[in-house]
Amino acid sequence: MATWPAVVFALLAAASNALATVLQRRAARTVPLSTGLRLGLLVDLLHRAVWLGGMLAVIAAACFQALALSQGALSVVQPLFVLELPLALLIGRVILGGQISRGGWTGVALLVVGLGCALAAAAPTIGTDHAAFSSWVPALVVCAAVIATAVAAALRRGEGGVRAACFAGATAVAYALTAALMKDATHAWQTGGPAAFFTAWQTYGFAAAGVTALFLLENAMQSGPLTASQPVLTLGDALVSLSLGVTLYDERVRTGWWLIPECLGIALVLWGAVLLSRVALARDLTGAQDKEPAAARDTGAEPGPADT
Repeated sequence: MATWPAVVFALLAAASNALATVLQRRAARTVPLSTGLRLGLLVDLLHRAVWLGGMLAVIAAACFQALALSQGALSVVQPLFVLELPLALLIGRVILGGQISRGGWTGVALLVVGLGCALAAAAPTIGTDHAAFSSWVPALVVCAAVIATAVAAALRRGEGGVRAACFAGATAVAYALTAALMKDATHAWQTGGPAAFFTAWQTYGFAAAGVTALFLLENAMQSGPLTASQPVLTLGDALVSLSLGVTLYDERVRTGWWLIPECLGIALVLWGAVLLSRVALARDLTGAQDKEPAAARDTGAEPGPADT
């Protein structure tokens, strides 16, 4: 299992990402919806100060994530990021106003219990700190192919749940790949200092993958309902990270009868993610309410002063 410092840093990273989500939502409201893969979306957002604040939170999250990955297993650190949504709801409640419904609190409890159950049953071990280039080649090819396929599928669909889920799937793979590359880059820093870090290809690889993930996430947020994208993003990131941890860094998880509580934990996480994605405040954080008639919106959280 990961060391306690790794868990703490991972939780700080999740909280920073949650803050970034809230701030980015405030900025995303001010840009027009797009029907295609809008390349100018980030350019528009760069003119919003609140979005830049969100990006600062993203940078802080990346620093915390690097510290976590340097001390813990990828298959432990990255799944902890499923806590980002409930943390975003709590932060959004303060910044955007509103209340979290009983169903929302139930979703939080299910997600936390499910995550704890799955990780405790899997008991991932810390493997190596560095992956061989021969292992990176097939991993990069597979991840790139999955991302390209998911984006192509999204572009063939109109605005709605399927489009959002496809973009979310591509985002999940990009996020997991970013974390895997970051772990290797932090190893370069630890063994060779800044010079080794800035000359390692993994450093520029995780930067490119991270920017790609943010771009895909912005499009997923504007493509359809959170109920379609969030479960895919939540489980996709965790499962792909687990796969990369096992294949690249020789991390191990328990199998056999342990698969029963692991699957139970995964099911609880999925159930919790679905419940949380139906909360009005969660839907507002991703703009889902902007594209639905008022009568169809969840009444689990009333709009606060910031939304009027």
